[in-house]
This record gives sequence, C-alpha cells and structure tokens, in this order.
Amino acid sequence: MTRSPLPVCGPEGPLSAAPSTQGPSPVRAVLFDFGGTLFQMGAYADRIRTALQRPVGEREMDELLDGLEKGLVDPDVIEAQRGRDVSSRAHRHAFTTWYASVRELAPHADALYAQLQAPEHWVPYADTASTLARLTDEGIALGVVSDVGWDLRPTFAHHGLDRYFSSWVHSYAYGTEKPDPALFGHACRELGVTPAGTLMVGDHPAKDGGAAGAGLRAYVLPAGAVPGEPRGLDAVLRLAGAGSALQAHLG
Repeated sequence: MTRSPLPVCGPEGPLSAAPSTQGPSPVRAVLFDFGGTLFQMGAYADRIRTALQRPVGEREMDELLDGLEKGLVDPDVIEAQRGRDVSSRAHRHAFTTWYASVRELAPHADALYAQLQAPEHWVPYADTASTLARLTDEGIALGVVSDVGWDLRPTFAHHGLDRYFSSWVHSYAYGTEKPDPALFGHACRELGVTPAGTLMVGDHPAKDGGAAGAGLRAYVLPAGAVPGEPRGLDAVLRLAGAGSALQAHLG
C-alpha cells in the first residue's frame, strides 16, 4: 500500500504539530463508491428466477436464499473473497464460488455472475440523479472509486448518469483495493484537486472511511438501503456546501 500523506500519530495524536490552518478546505470534488452508495443490485429472488428460467415457488426460494446465506460462512467461499477486487479473474472466482456453494445454483453460477455485470440489473437510488446533478451545478468535480471487477461506465451510461463523472477508478485495473491511498490519490490527480479538498462517499466503514487515511474527508452511509428508495444523499450536499442551493432548487 502507498504510504499515507498524513503525519505519523502516537496514541495521543500527531508526533509533530500540524501547520496552522483556517479550518477545512472547501470541498472541490466528491468521490463515490458504486454498489450500496449510488446503485443497488436488484433482488436476489428475481435474479435467481431469471437465471433458472423457470417458476420458483416461495418455499424453494426461501431454501435457495438460506443456502446463499449459509454460503457466506463456508470456508471455501471465505477464502475465495481474499483479494477479490484486485483483478477481474479474482472477482469472478469469488462470486461464482459463492453462488456454487448452493447445489441447485451451481450450474447457473456463470449466469448469475453475468447478471452482476449487466447494467439493467442495477437500480439507482431515488436521490442519486438529483444529487449528482446538484453537485455538478455547484461546480464540484465528481469521480467513482470502486472495488469492482469490471468497468462500471456502461452501467452509469445505461442509466444516463455517466456524464456527471470525470474520473473512474476501478480497483481491478490497479491491482489493489480500498483503502489503499493510491486509488484515492489517482482520482484526485485526475480531477485536479487535493485530497484535503475531496470528500469520499461510500457504505463501507473500513474501505470508504479509510479514505481519511489518504487525507480526504469521508462520509459513510448507513446500512439497510432498499433498491430504488432514497439513500440519504442529501447529507452529501450539505457536506459539500451545496445544501443551500438544494433548498432553493426544491423551493
């Protein structure tokens, strides 16, 4: 991992005094995670029915979903997740191993993985488009930093959202995963902004919140989002200083 630009800290704080500042820098750019932040995958039950290409009753579906849940603690599945997002091959292996942990789904593991890459299976949250539009109107540069195994631009384009972004940082293309400072640093350089003037938004405390270790500000969204529902991205507007503009827009 790339060395953090922040001062070295002991248990009580920095080992050397930080330079005096007049408060935090204005937010010039916002970096977004993908899944669980701007988009969410469609329901597993719908995906399974599509992959099996036959009717699946509620009882059978419950058994299949229970099997996937049990698969999350299967030693082989857990092992397959290590380094999952550092390459396309590792990503595919991680997910197909999980799907195949359910005997009935094993023959359809590749089809389920193909769904994962298909733009139409991803659903933007209800406040995704309005948030991106408002940030752009405020002159704030936007980028995507995602732990993922494929190029996300077709998914954003499918939903008409790619035009808001000027930087795309996919973990698999760099052979590393968040919170490696190299990923956040690359996005900042592409956008022409400093880490201090950049906000990272995601849903994973360690990975997305870890952007703070690279000198960025970070906002971690709470768990429990529902596909197609509001994600609470209005908080991002306030953190980026666009809250007053949003109020005027809604008024």
